[in-house]
Amino acid sequence: MKKYFLLFAATASVAVFSCNSEPKNEPGEGTEATADSSKVKLADNDAFNDTLNGKLVSIFYLRNNGIEASITNYGGRVVNLFVPDKNNNMVDVVIGPGNYKDMYETKDYFGATIGRYGNRIGKGKFKLDGVEYILPQNNGANTLHGGPDGFHNVVFDPKQLSDSSLQLTYLSKDGEMGFPGNLNVKVVYTLTANKEVKIEYEATTDKTTVCNLTNHTYFNLNGGERSTTTCYR
Repeated sequence: MKKYFLLFAATASVAVFSCNSEPKNEPGEGTEATADSSKVKLADNDAFNDTLNGKLVSIFYLRNNGIEASITNYGGRVVNLFVPDKNNNMVDVVIGPGNYKDMYETKDYFGATIGRYGNRIGKGKFKLDGVEYILPQNNGANTLHGGPDGFHNVVFDPKQLSDSSLQLTYLSKDGEMGFPGNLNVKVVYTLTANKEVKIEYEATTDKTTVCNLTNHTYFNLNGGERSTTTCYR
């Protein structure tokens, strides 16, 4: 079977520093956190101990050079990202649901890996090599972020590469959400020694297809509010 290397192995790097001097975390969510990593309150294992479509949902922890993160294989979502502010207090700068139950029930995009195709496909259809493909519409007449069961709503296969790096893989089968080709996706999250979050994407396909992978984390650089009420898709 002929395979195509799709697009590229993309690397997105963001240096993460908080500018807030007085963290606004709610009680029990890191109010007393300092640069001492023992006081960082990452998402709890029990909040992600579940299964979906026969696959285990879990939470994974990364740390490197004073920053820490938690990532779940449900949707490849960044759940926490603790960084030091200017007073060396540790604050969580990402927002969204902090547990699997709320993520699954809302099926929103907080922190998620987006695919097969980030953004909107007009009228839920496209033509490729003379063939028209019809997709489910979940944003008015459009297909948004891969459709209702896009990558934000699947369970990836995890592999912890090191204390600072996590690999997630997923096979999106031919016809899933209407897209052509079996698409093997690999996403690697790394916390670097330079206090960066690096996300690398790689995909291969056995048929000409479309693909636009990205991450949908919302940031609050004031630190740690978990409210989702002021965020937009």
